[in-house]
Amino acid sequence: MKTRLLSVAAVLLFTVFSLSAQEGKKEKFVVAGNCGMCETRIEKAAKEVEGVTEADWNKETKMLEVTFSGDEADVKAVQKAVATVGHDTEAFKAEDSVYDKLPACCKYERMTDKSKKK
Repeated sequence: MKTRLLSVAAVLLFTVFSLSAQEGKKEKFVVAGNCGMCETRIEKAAKEVEGVTEADWNKETKMLEVTFSGDEADVKAVQKAVATVGHDTEAFKAEDSVYDKLPACCKYERMTDKSKKK
């Protein structure tokens, strides 16, 4: 009976550790935007990147928190995807032509060019 109980306990512990390991890596970075429409657009672009399981952009802090489904987190790919839909990030600036097409409420103050790549 004790052996069976210990076996069940070991399996449960293994399961708990396996599930917590699958949570993935989380990364945060700044994304420029203003409103709820920006939030929807930013999160959708981030979630379309392979390996991203969750994306949550905070309108007040301008921070995007992204959860990846494994160890191969490609933050630059997420930042590039977000810039592609019109939102400047820490690493990539959105193309002017894409930014210009954003709705008026989404016209945020552009980030400086110093640290941006195209």
